[in-house]
Amino acid sequence: MIESLPSRTAMVTSLMRALHSRSDPFPLLDDPWGDRLVPESERERMTERILARMDSDARARALRTPASVLDEFLLTNTTLPGVVIRSRYAEDALREATIRGISQYVLIGAGLDSFVLRRPAFSDGLTIFEIDHPATQTLKIQRIKECGMSLPPSVQFIAADLANEDLVAVLARSPFRTGEKTFFTWLGVTVYLTRNANLATLRAVATCGAPGSELVFTYVDQAEFAQGASRSPHNENTKVVAQIGEPWISGFNPDEIVNDLACVELELIEDLDGKAMWERYRGANTTLGQPPASLHIALARVGKGQRIGERR
Repeated sequence: MIESLPSRTAMVTSLMRALHSRSDPFPLLDDPWGDRLVPESERERMTERILARMDSDARARALRTPASVLDEFLLTNTTLPGVVIRSRYAEDALREATIRGISQYVLIGAGLDSFVLRRPAFSDGLTIFEIDHPATQTLKIQRIKECGMSLPPSVQFIAADLANEDLVAVLARSPFRTGEKTFFTWLGVTVYLTRNANLATLRAVATCGAPGSELVFTYVDQAEFAQGASRSPHNENTKVVAQIGEPWISGFNPDEIVNDLACVELELIEDLDGKAMWERYRGANTTLGQPPASLHIALARVGKGQRIGERR
């Protein structure tokens, strides 16, 4: 990302969650804050960029209902189902973790995630730590204040660039309690970091979290980065995010993810590709389409004694 600017992909995913919440008759999550956290000026700029990429006929049709241009673009974007499902999956896993007594929640690369504003009932006993790039986090805190909201002391914001700073050191600057079981999420981030930076963060999760701590994270199949992958459903989106300064850099091989995690002392509990993600939630009657098969969401645990594939 451009160092001095908030992440544009964080703003887009925030809008996607809100759009799903208000447009799907059976939404997988209720996120009324997604729109409010993105400044109107940014939404106007997004609309201008969308219109600029259209041919003259498509632009003329779109301008008949200019207020819907951004929504229509997001609704047809291939990344929207994955953005929504990953948030629902993570919060389902977090709810189960709280039942087992986990009381710390760390959002790595939190972006404009609105969990701290929605605070479902199961989160009452959680201490929440949001970690993100300073520019993105500054925007989020500013927008929360402009919306007239104040957050309890149990919510901690930690500005950090994890491409250049270790997660262990970042958490050491906060009231984070080492040695306690913790739930971590790391959604939509790994593609923007090098493999070494990703492995370092995974290793830090295992270091910070006591045995029994859990991590939900997303990744893209490394095959997406190989020559000949230009027909992938992700292809157009990767071009767009590269143009705005947030290029995709790396993925993981699903056939090797078990060993990759074991090398950093994490154990894979579950790994769903895009098809399996859709299968998990299609019974909820959502109108969401299927995420690209190359998108994965994984649940990992610190410690031993759990067989691969056995989820609690």
